Amino acid sequence: MSDASKIPVTVLTGYLGAGKTTLLNRILSEDHGKKYAVIVNEFGEIGIDNDLIVGADEEVFEMNNGCICCTVRGDLVRIISGLMRRKGKFDAIIVETTGLADPAPVAQTFFVDEDVQKNARLDAVVTVADAKWLSDRLKDAPEAKNQIAFADVIVLNKTDLVTKPELAEVEARIRAINPYARLHRTERCQIAISDVLERGAFDLDRILEIEPEFLNAADDHDHHHHDHDHGHDHHHHDHGLKHYHDEEMQSMSLRSDKPLDPAKFMPWLQNLVQTEGGKILRSKGILAFQDDDDRYVFQGVHMMLEGDHQRKWKPDEARQSRVVFIGRELPEDAIREGFERCIVT
Repeated sequence: MSDASKIPVTVLTGYLGAGKTTLLNRILSEDHGKKYAVIVNEFGEIGIDNDLIVGADEEVFEMNNGCICCTVRGDLVRIISGLMRRKGKFDAIIVETTGLADPAPVAQTFFVDEDVQKNARLDAVVTVADAKWLSDRLKDAPEAKNQIAFADVIVLNKTDLVTKPELAEVEARIRAINPYARLHRTERCQIAISDVLERGAFDLDRILEIEPEFLNAADDHDHHHHDHDHGHDHHHHDHGLKHYHDEEMQSMSLRSDKPLDPAKFMPWLQNLVQTEGGKILRSKGILAFQDDDDRYVFQGVHMMLEGDHQRKWKPDEARQSRVVFIGRELPEDAIREGFERCIVT
């Protein structure tokens, strides 16, 4: 089954009170012309307007805009399998995690269970963050930091409650943890649904869309002098924002214009996540393998990886391999050296 026919899944995370509920309510009530299946932890907590519910069986509530909502009382895999059997299927699935949770186990569900993997693919992790309180949370709540590090898309909400300098500071803190996520500033989670759902965030082109200069700036330095801030090359185009170097989280990107040897790269990557997976929160890559006209795309959560040939390289595309890791205490030099050994010379 090709990736395109799999149902995209968005994992929605965010600290308590950041605005996840507002966003979920919009998805379940607005007339956006799509059918979404929304899996929530506690249906009651969302407080959906009863007038919007058309029919309900034990766990599943149908909304008058065609979306369905169900609660996770038991096993997420069981619920997803149940959803897959529903006729008049839906366009995408949204899984909400509790405000205190680490999104990793939820995201991993889509790598673990074979049935789920056949039918669904992790599209993006979306984190809703509170502009006013995030800086405090990042100091006192490790979960908040994980949620930012994990995100493909960050909805920085309640921006109307902070001053411009406060907003700049919170954004710099976010970027120190995760320079790759797509960042949207919102008030009351007013954001186009298409900016949050079905992002195709699995496609690393999104990273280039955010930071076209980023990969060039980060990797063109000479590999011999590693003395600058452990290889965290800061972007030069951030308009004088204060830089935060997050002590705990780091990210790194690798790239090669020469093709990679699949017989070396795949075992290296698998071995890396087996041994260092506890430290690697997210990994992603677009790969140009030798003698292969298709782009190979992978993404990972801790020790779990999934990957597939995605599409042909376009004639005008630079066949570049790009890999990104986000985590804690990454063995950066070892990762760089390992990657270099996979390049066909």
